[in-house]
Amino acid sequence: MTDPAKVRRHAERIRELVASVVRSQIKDPRLGMITITDARITADLRDATVFYTVLGDTAAQASTAAALESAKGMLRSTVGKALGLRHSPTLTFVLDEVQDQVKHIDDLLAAARNADAEVQRLAAKAQYAGEAQPYRLDDEDADVEDTETGDDEPRGDRR
Repeated sequence: MTDPAKVRRHAERIRELVASVVRSQIKDPRLGMITITDARITADLRDATVFYTVLGDTAAQASTAAALESAKGMLRSTVGKALGLRHSPTLTFVLDEVQDQVKHIDDLLAAARNADAEVQRLAAKAQYAGEAQPYRLDDEDADVEDTETGDDEPRGDRR
């Protein structure tokens, strides 16, 4: 089996290599504002998945995906030579949707904050529906029972 630390080192190296090559060697006009966010490689070091984000709309994402697909051969040969492995890993490019998920979570948190602020605002103006103390206290219970039975002693003390 392959050492997990070695696999992590190779994945990190693949991320760095692909980012460097995309920045300096690929001159495709379809390539947008791209950031290589992560790379993962299988334990047998044969398949690598490279995650990337693109600044822009879906058209920019689609054109960047096409540019990466067309440059996949050059990227694979560069990675294979730099890693010095017997077999160059195949590269798969996956659009990383972490930014969209972060934006969605931020929107949900903002909505929750607004709802909490609304509840606080309503609670500040709220008043009790009945008395301020809706429950009977023990002292009042004993007095009420004494007047009903006509005894001077509280009920709990009799045997």
